[in-house]
Amino acid sequence: MKVYRPEWQCTFSVNEGAEEAASWKERIAWQLREFADRLEGGGRTLKIDCNVTPEVSRQEVDSCLGKGFEVAQGLLTQLAHQAACEDVMRDAKAELFEEHGQR
Repeated sequence: MKVYRPEWQCTFSVNEGAEEAASWKERIAWQLREFADRLEGGGRTLKIDCNVTPEVSRQEVDSCLGKGFEVAQGLLTQLAHQAACEDVMRDAKAELFEEHGQR
């Protein structure tokens, strides 16, 4: 009886800048990205490298990335909400946030 074994591989990396060992082309590309970020007044440029075997469509990869960014937005929204609540509490009940021994 033949045993079938599915094989797959997925590598995923996110970069925010050129590595030290980057080629001159990559360093120039990152300088252009940084320049574009400044022109647009902020933002954050990320370079995503994703290699999947067996190959999946670009549309499927984009769908997965979109869902991942939705999750990230939800997490960041929760963190912002928590920080806002803490700010209100620090203002309304400062004594709860005083360090022990300070009075």
